[in-house]
Amino acid sequence: MMDLKPRIDLEDLPVWERIRPISLKEMDGVKLMNRIDTKFVTSESVLVGILDDAADAGYRVCTIDGQKIHSYTSLYFDTPDLSMYTAHHNGRKVRQKVRTRTYDISGDTFLEIKRKNNKGRTKKKRISIPQSDFDDFKANKEACRYLAGHSWFTAEGLVPRCTTEFRRITLVNPSMTERLTIDTQICFRNFMNGNSSSLKSAVIIELKQDGRVDSQMRSILLQRRVKPFRVSKYCMGNVATDPLIKGNRFKAKMRYIEKTINDTII
Repeated sequence: MMDLKPRIDLEDLPVWERIRPISLKEMDGVKLMNRIDTKFVTSESVLVGILDDAADAGYRVCTIDGQKIHSYTSLYFDTPDLSMYTAHHNGRKVRQKVRTRTYDISGDTFLEIKRKNNKGRTKKKRISIPQSDFDDFKANKEACRYLAGHSWFTAEGLVPRCTTEFRRITLVNPSMTERLTIDTQICFRNFMNGNSSSLKSAVIIELKQDGRVDSQMRSILLQRRVKPFRVSKYCMGNVATDPLIKGNRFKAKMRYIEKTINDTII
């Protein structure tokens, strides 16, 4: 991960003594591979209050080997002409993303296909792959067949485009009907030109539900003046690392993030 130091030491907050842990096994019932996602953007300083409110509401935190904040690395693939990025930029409701992802604490690595339909619902399919295939899975016949069977794309038609690294907190509500992922220290590296960037003290929160049901966390966020905000780490990574890319729509979103954290990103 890039040497991006958080403004606040999130691992040393007193709130962790009040949030009960939940294991990966216990979380099996809230995988939500077919779900409604709502994203929000805020700052690390506001996040501290959100975590306090979550503790008061009985939310639990995913804990692995005693760790409550976990590092992830993802590599997004695209066509040479960036058809996935362009579909998102142009507002296509039906679209796909293809990525590999490594869970750094375990080394588990997956090829993942995310599909969004015209009703805003996200479906994610994934297959386990060796960590050595993270950058290039074309020689993995099983992974190639899986991609061709679950997406519009083939391995031969894709190139690695942008790496994202981040640290994630995952919360689960008491009734086990929703997950909240909180991504911090978000860094990007452009696979094509080698440029790197980060979102500095910005935090991307994603509320994942099986339907449009009432959510206590949504109320917490709104009380903290954190409103829904559509954002893609892949698209932000492209805009932050490629000055030549078509990105008017996403540059406006970047300006919003900069205003939120009171800092300059690009």
